Amino acid sequence: MSGASDELVFAPLGGLGEIGMNLALYGFGPKGAMKWLMVDCGIAFAGPEQPGVEIIVPDVAFVEKIRRDLVGLVVTHAHEDHIGAIVDLQPKFGCAVYATQFAAELLRAKRLAERGAPDIPIEVVAQGGRVTLGPFDVEFVAMAHSIPESCALAIRTPLGLVLHSGDWKIDAEPGLGAPTDQKRLRAIGEEGVLALVCDSTNILREGISPSEGEVARVLSDVIAGAKGRVVVTTFASNVARIRAVARAAAAAGREVVLAGRAMERVVAVARECGYLDDTPQMRGLEALSSLPREKTVLIATGSQGEPRAAIARISEGAHPAVSLNAGDMVIFSSRTIPGNEREVGRIVNNFIRSGIEVVTDRNGLVHASGHPRRGEVAELYAWLRPKIAVPAHGEDLHLSEHAAFARAQGASFVVPARNGDLVALAPGDPGIVGEVPCGRLLKDGDIFVPAGDEALRVRQKLAAAGVVTIALAVTAKGDLAGVPDVMTAGVPSRLRDGAAMDAVVDDALFSTFDNLPRQKRRDADVVSSAIEKAVRSAVAAAWGKRPSVHVLVVEV
Repeated sequence: MSGASDELVFAPLGGLGEIGMNLALYGFGPKGAMKWLMVDCGIAFAGPEQPGVEIIVPDVAFVEKIRRDLVGLVVTHAHEDHIGAIVDLQPKFGCAVYATQFAAELLRAKRLAERGAPDIPIEVVAQGGRVTLGPFDVEFVAMAHSIPESCALAIRTPLGLVLHSGDWKIDAEPGLGAPTDQKRLRAIGEEGVLALVCDSTNILREGISPSEGEVARVLSDVIAGAKGRVVVTTFASNVARIRAVARAAAAAGREVVLAGRAMERVVAVARECGYLDDTPQMRGLEALSSLPREKTVLIATGSQGEPRAAIARISEGAHPAVSLNAGDMVIFSSRTIPGNEREVGRIVNNFIRSGIEVVTDRNGLVHASGHPRRGEVAELYAWLRPKIAVPAHGEDLHLSEHAAFARAQGASFVVPARNGDLVALAPGDPGIVGEVPCGRLLKDGDIFVPAGDEALRVRQKLAAAGVVTIALAVTAKGDLAGVPDVMTAGVPSRLRDGAAMDAVVDDALFSTFDNLPRQKRRDADVVSSAIEKAVRSAVAAAWGKRPSVHVLVVEV
């Protein structure tokens, strides 16, 4: 039952205005005393503008604030942009995690692989199952996607039902696992849907996404026609694709070898969950040397150009166990995520220069997206007939296009929310009514730092212009004791005219010191500041860039 003061709200902390780092909150109850449900807790991957950082997680300061009223974390599926931050952040909010078996097992495997990871209470809910968490009745509705057991969440409250789509597509041949449960979605539509919070990833594309079944048939033909060694790189989490490659390899008389810890982890979990029972065993890298080249298919991680992943090292001839020759084949069974084009292109070019045939989605249907195109989204709207549409899981262009699309599908209200918006869903007309704290934290080694952290700013500067480090000793009389020690990193050794950069630094250092009054030479701070400014200016005049200059003065 709903009280007169109860409200239903939606508060995204990640995934709206970006692709990745998904985290959403639903609140129900009176202001100041709401109960909250969290949906997903994922990561985004850092770009070159964050040197030394690999992953980004949502700032959960607001979740920490409402921790006592948080009834649970519900997972839509096991992709890293939906579960990747749970191990690191769960101690901050402390609640139990509710997930299907595959997501639960992958989360447990991920936790065991990380040093010092906390114990996390995980409750398994079957696809099609329901769980009651405080005022929320949550149904896990089967949806096809590029990972097993993806679910939409039908979140029932006394003020209405919200369908949180998660990642999905409509696919009659999903490769493995259940297809999108159209019958159940239609029934939910008949029940009445207050709001649809829906995936926007492919809203710019017309038609419907190709089926995994189509991709499997093309991969089978390509592998059957290959002459030498075949390497397939794909997302490690795409078990249907891995299964398709393994079955194609078996049909061509080849054995499958796995390269990459993430790939091995996912395959182990998939076997444990029964998804590879009809698929031949896959072997580790140690088996590669004993197998004829024309009798192997290697499945490797790194389809997005990650520099330390297997496919990148293979392309550079730097992998300790895998080598390719002219006439071998590499299949990129993946789509390059925007922003990764340069890294993927570098790997592709490495292979082509070596005479290796490269097959991508540009010259064959070797990949299909796990997200819906406009035709599929239109079907979902027709089944559900939501009163309110909240576009999610997309950058600003995707969300804007989805908002216009939702209006055309007949949604009475469209709320163009972004991370940090507090969206009122019921009672009354929906809309953005406030803000909640949100942001992002960067995982730098084993610690988390804010996006604007000084250490990262300095690191960017060092990457652009290098560093000069000077150490010198000064006596009590204000004279130099010995020869200053000068070190440079990331600074060119010679200038355009061939002059040595060391000479520029030395000239600035010694002339500045000599021109200081003897009394000021006895003040280490004055000496350090003067030499730092002089060297930076001298190098900038000679080079055109201003490096970071650090001066250590020791009084002896």
